[in-house]
Amino acid sequence: MANKKIGRPTNNPRPHKLSIRINDSSKEILKNYCDFFRVNMTEAIERGIKKLEDDIKQK
Repeated sequence: MANKKIGRPTNNPRPHKLSIRINDSSKEILKNYCDFFRVNMTEAIERGIKKLEDDIKQK
């Protein structure tokens, strides 16, 4: 019998884990963004990464 994965099924798996250090100013900006748009930090960071991708495409 095949091993089943435990957890919620998803169409967008997140197998990569990052650990970063940021300064107080960047942390505050991230917190304010999350509070304003009511998203978690992962979602806010993914939105930022998408903006980086958009910048690359414009070049």
